Amino acid sequence: MTTHPLLSALIPLVDDLSRDLPAQERYRRLLQALRELLPCDATALLRLEGEHLLPLAIDGLSPDTLGRRFRVAEHPRLAALLDSTQPTRFAADCPLPDPYDGLVLGHGAHLEVHDCLGCPLFLDGQAWGVLTLDALDPARFEGTDLDMLAGFASLAAATVKAAQRMEALARRAEDGELRAEAYRAAASPADSRGMVGHSAAHRRLLKEIEVVGASELTVLVHGETGTGKELVARALHAASARAARPLVSLNCAALPDNLVESELFGHVRGAFSGAVADRRGKFALADGGTLFLDEVGELPLAAQAKLLRVLQGGQLQRVGAEQDLHVDVRVIAATNRDLAEEVRAGRFRADLYHRLGVYPLHVPPLRERGRDVLLLAGRFLEQNRARLGLRGLRLAPDAQAALLAHDWPGNVRELEHLIGRAALKALAGSAGRPRIVTLDAAHLELGTPAATEAAVPPTASPVTGGDLRSATDRFQRDAIASALARADGNWAAAARELGLDRANLHRLARRLDLR
Repeated sequence: MTTHPLLSALIPLVDDLSRDLPAQERYRRLLQALRELLPCDATALLRLEGEHLLPLAIDGLSPDTLGRRFRVAEHPRLAALLDSTQPTRFAADCPLPDPYDGLVLGHGAHLEVHDCLGCPLFLDGQAWGVLTLDALDPARFEGTDLDMLAGFASLAAATVKAAQRMEALARRAEDGELRAEAYRAAASPADSRGMVGHSAAHRRLLKEIEVVGASELTVLVHGETGTGKELVARALHAASARAARPLVSLNCAALPDNLVESELFGHVRGAFSGAVADRRGKFALADGGTLFLDEVGELPLAAQAKLLRVLQGGQLQRVGAEQDLHVDVRVIAATNRDLAEEVRAGRFRADLYHRLGVYPLHVPPLRERGRDVLLLAGRFLEQNRARLGLRGLRLAPDAQAALLAHDWPGNVRELEHLIGRAALKALAGSAGRPRIVTLDAAHLELGTPAATEAAVPPTASPVTGGDLRSATDRFQRDAIASALARADGNWAAAARELGLDRANLHRLARRLDLR
């Protein structure tokens, strides 16, 4: 007796509902069963978050697809699926662009999807996401029983719900007690705040954010420039009981020394020249919430002493005021400096360092995150596709290999700028205006390690002795002096060339005795 194809696909999935499986494995099996039921070139499971659909699992699509965020308003096929209650087929002659054009694996120059099926998924009567099936054969889904896909979609929704329940149970077991539902909702979708990644290093970071975020501890976020420390601060705030209260940010490196205290603590009218009215400082604005102090290592010593007083007792005094104010603020600080070394050099107070570093949280550099670089590239590719008005923007295989091989000294920020620059170069070098643009390794211009070494400017002479700190200071002095010489002494132009904020360059120059 022959088993019905739908039954053959459903039986393993029904069996999986009672098994303790990781969510990703559940979703992988779900898409595998879908391709067995309805053979095609690619499938995907996407979750609805606000105005975007986020891929949770893919089969047959480029790996960078997992990092993309598809804005529903920009993708009419996805919008049509969400507006329907039943499966929908988009045949080969459908004029609506397909969001996966150029992303189907292993098909060379055949970039455009020609036959597409999809259906919405509902959990507890609410739209949760969509399932999509795509084929390059324009007649692949002709005669497909859409009721069969609807039946599969019902089991897919049950699979999603089982995955969510298993994750909730695992969290409860780890916590030892139930957490508030509001906290769960805020803490779980870290991806919605831009934190993209599947690597072990990234998962450890998310776990630390979840644990320490729920506490009231002061957190010192440290890591290399461009790793996304501000995103981590936002995630910590969202995971806290203060999530509904303000999150106020201040870049300490961008402040002139004479305005630091006013920005932090506020001032009263007449406190100094130009103080024509009372002003609340960042601490007062963040009362009840969180204050994020970025580049905290740039604060002058006088401001550090006053900051310490606020952290110890919540007491602050506005510039020119006689009365103290009390604030209830959680502080999250960030730096790419080695503050312990700054303490030893006398540039940072030891007591403030220990007060800020109650819980030090390290953000891993991009080179330690493996294939996360492709997911992040997918995010930036989709952003640039929409910005440039393209139907598709994709990475060639050699471009993917180049991204994986690069060392990323500028981390995620470097990757973001690289993708934007490469997209413009590829578009400028195309004949006419193509609907789908492919970025290859030449557009990225990452080069080889040998080429990178050859590109070191003559002023960067080899280090012949001394400790690393001294060698770094010598290199920075030479680089700043050379940039100033090329800019005829114009500090703003030198800052732009060096990729620094002008106030930060002035502060660095003073530390290096160049001013």
